Amino acid sequence: MSTVENAVTPMRVIKKKRRSFAKWAVTTGWKHLIGLGLVVYAIFPILYIISVSVTPGTHVEDANNLFSNGFSIDAYVALFNDPNRPFARWFLNSVVVGLVTSTLSVFICSLAAYAFSRLRFRGRRGGLMTLILIQMYPSLLGLVAIYGILSNIGRVFPPLGLDSLIGLIMVYLGGSLGGGTYLMYGFFNTVPKEIDEAAALDGASHARIFFTIILRLVSPILAVQMLLSFIGIISDYVLPSILMSKPENLTFAVGLQMFIGDPYTKDWSSFCAGAVLVATPVVALFMYLQRYIVSGLMGGAVKG
Repeated sequence: MSTVENAVTPMRVIKKKRRSFAKWAVTTGWKHLIGLGLVVYAIFPILYIISVSVTPGTHVEDANNLFSNGFSIDAYVALFNDPNRPFARWFLNSVVVGLVTSTLSVFICSLAAYAFSRLRFRGRRGGLMTLILIQMYPSLLGLVAIYGILSNIGRVFPPLGLDSLIGLIMVYLGGSLGGGTYLMYGFFNTVPKEIDEAAALDGASHARIFFTIILRLVSPILAVQMLLSFIGIISDYVLPSILMSKPENLTFAVGLQMFIGDPYTKDWSSFCAGAVLVATPVVALFMYLQRYIVSGLMGGAVKG
């Protein structure tokens, strides 16, 4: 017994030698400094806009007077009490246009991406090349043509003409199909084709395979496409400012410009308050779907 006890030697506790501050700063510390600088660089504009919205009598140019005139939410209250500038209606128009367009674009793009990824037909390669070439065309060059097309359509069928939310949705929908289809096509290629073949052996049609199997496997890219489309549409200014003129049909991006349109009576507090109210739900949705965005974009970039 004593022999066994003598054979057992206590384990030596190896203490990890702490690095000096100079060595830590050279190897790791500079990364923290760069990261902190990027965080400050990204957060400062947000805090700047929030401070202008809650500080009465502050202009955007008065950077030294932020939070110096007290705290007030009068700008937020005034947004919903101005009959000449219906902010609530503008926000509702933007949400309706964004949700309808993003939902329809996800559905149509997923159908086209499935066809390009799984089916083999004449013109498939040419169609994919066309989708890429369409993205190279500057969209701003087509604004004159879009205005003329909607103007002529409105003479025959006014609900699809100028000053129409349906017409605006159709224009946005056409612009998002090219990029959305190609993005989804890359993600669809990451789904093994053996799944389709196994379902086909059991008698499933292409429609049944698509709606019951594939859509569940590609849910990350569906969330990505819908979110990116919604954010791009709800923050767009150029197209609604050209196609919309009636105050009740404006989107919030165009409507907020009315608060700062007059150079002598610019209401920067209300303008910034509206921007904060609109950005809050978008940022919350973006943070909630962040994991889908990362997995969807990375998956779509693996195979194309």
